[in-house]
Amino acid sequence: MPSNFIAPQKQMTGMFGHPVAENPIDRMFDAVYAHYGLNWQFWKMDITSSVEIPVAIAGAKAMGFAGFCITVPYKIDVIENLDGFDEDVRVMGAANYVTFEEGRMIGHNNDGKGVVKAIEKVTSIAGKRIVMLGAGGAGRAMAVEIARAGAAHLTVITRRQSQGVEVAKLVQQATGVPTEWILWAGDIALPEGTQIVLNATHLGALPELEAVPIDWNTVPIDATVVDVITNPRITPFLETAREQGCSVVDGVDMLVQLAMQIFEAWTGISPDEQVFQKAVEKALTE
Repeated sequence: MPSNFIAPQKQMTGMFGHPVAENPIDRMFDAVYAHYGLNWQFWKMDITSSVEIPVAIAGAKAMGFAGFCITVPYKIDVIENLDGFDEDVRVMGAANYVTFEEGRMIGHNNDGKGVVKAIEKVTSIAGKRIVMLGAGGAGRAMAVEIARAGAAHLTVITRRQSQGVEVAKLVQQATGVPTEWILWAGDIALPEGTQIVLNATHLGALPELEAVPIDWNTVPIDATVVDVITNPRITPFLETAREQGCSVVDGVDMLVQLAMQIFEAWTGISPDEQVFQKAVEKALTE
């Protein structure tokens, strides 16, 4: 290679959100790009205010991004700044990634699809009574997809009544699955008969590692406990669940499942899951 060789500019992808520092998604995607010989790069961008979102995504378009992800708290805010969106975004009212199609920014939502795939590697959703803690942009998608996967009943527990009632109504209208809202006050007592409980909040993430305030006496030992947090992989919530004898599903596996779909949408390559699993495991130990 000549000494004056200049490598071609990398194809840019990325993620907008706040906070993003502890998320391993950039190192995971970069490792997968390298595995497939793609001269691509993934950037995490910490956008501290929703006011900056229109400027940020316009910049991504101007700089020729192949696509980008959206994470908390902008999955709802971003929609009005896109050129279009798919049916999932229309139903759920939130987007978690964007593709560029003939120059148009199109929003998609596969948050729930990733969660369903991860859960069903451990237990079936069909016919189960499920509780979801939190109902933000990601939670909306998860609730709808869990209902679509055949849940018998869904309970949404939130601190904000307006948010919880809205999501419960959305799920029931979109899927017909019986869905109720319960106020989150003090330690959460799970409804009798709960078989799967999902933490869809930020509680448990680094650096705070906050515990989820739940009455563990109401969690059946044969329940499956699920957490969306990616770092740490085993949160205080999941650690306690394991001590109780429950099966657990971690947020990293959810991240892998949804990231594989996003990778294929951006690149046209159908990836090997083990490539993603190894990439994220390495990222979490660096």
